Amino acid sequence: MNPATLSLIALVAVIVLSLTSRINIGVLAVALALPVGVGAAGWKPEAVLALFPSSLFLTLAGVTLLFGVAQTNGTLEALARRGVRACGGTPALLPPLFFLLAGAISALGPGALAATALVAPLALAAGASAGVPPFLMALMVANGGNAGNLSPFSAVGVIVHANMAKAGVPGHEGAVFLANFAAHVLVTGGAWLLFGGPALVRRPRLAAAVVAPVALTGRQGFTLVVLGLWVAGVVGLGFNPGLSAFAAAAVLILARCGEDGPAVASVPWSVLLMVSGVSVLVGVLEKTGGLDLVSGLLARLATPGTVNGAMAFVTGLISTYSSTSGVVYPAFLPMVPGLVAQLGGGDPLQVALSINVGAALVDVSPLSTIGALCVAGLPPGGDSRRLFRQMLLWGFSMVPVSALLCQFGARWFS
Repeated sequence: MNPATLSLIALVAVIVLSLTSRINIGVLAVALALPVGVGAAGWKPEAVLALFPSSLFLTLAGVTLLFGVAQTNGTLEALARRGVRACGGTPALLPPLFFLLAGAISALGPGALAATALVAPLALAAGASAGVPPFLMALMVANGGNAGNLSPFSAVGVIVHANMAKAGVPGHEGAVFLANFAAHVLVTGGAWLLFGGPALVRRPRLAAAVVAPVALTGRQGFTLVVLGLWVAGVVGLGFNPGLSAFAAAAVLILARCGEDGPAVASVPWSVLLMVSGVSVLVGVLEKTGGLDLVSGLLARLATPGTVNGAMAFVTGLISTYSSTSGVVYPAFLPMVPGLVAQLGGGDPLQVALSINVGAALVDVSPLSTIGALCVAGLPPGGDSRRLFRQMLLWGFSMVPVSALLCQFGARWFS
């Protein structure tokens, strides 16, 4: 069997096992890349090692380390509570407030997982106090975190932009963020209308604020200054986000605004291993010609006129069970140019945006970590089984919804 076919079989095995096994599929991906590259293709081991995405790894490690300091010293939680206080006890403001709060925290760097872990318990507790349905609050937090997840500063955004550059469509940070944000705003607006939002508008103002005010400490204030300077350096001066994040984290630790032990422990090393390992296998797939085989298979499912919806549907279905950032984005984004070439038409940017949005919209499912964090954040006495079922059905419903949105809306952002 030729190396291209073997590399494709290896990728399929990784995707299938990511749906059914608890193994970190980054480990499995590297384990399979070795026999395909060295054994079947006849490469030297150094050629496989050269496929490790060192730049991506350092960027992800730096950004997540910096926000690990901000999370462990309480800065992010203090900001979240001050945001809740700003609603002034008006129930109708709570759902959009938590959508924006989760989105802002996610977009600034930690990504949707960290933002959801931080905001979900606070949001569901605040919602229970104000009489807001827990399903509505959970959707607000999960979709809010996902809405900010593809900013240029987010760890997941870094993964997407790196893979889009590999696919020959670099430099579209604004379009990537806006397409993902707009899709989540649209479906969250629909959730607000369907699950109790209009009724909240008619409710009276709460007698007391939802949470007590939380003052920022000196360490937290300095952390905010450093984070602001880091963002300004990346945006205004073109600093490398990963390397500059290491520098910012070092400043905070040396200034005793955080400890390196808890901050390093907060870095999602398993996710970094997953993303990097899959990237190695995809590199083998690309160099052996396996990507061309995958593109040919996908081309049979679509035409130039339906490729956006088809890719959103396929990636959404896989993302329901599998890792969006660790499997779907690294595996499917590099296939874009070959797929468009085999179809004989289609816009590479639109196809990439459809992959991004299709995979992201389903991540409110409790089978994903983001959805599971929302269910886990339900206050004592809440019906967790009911919330699980509601979010599961919503997550599956987003597969066809994302396909329709991308089929008819991807061109607006290209």
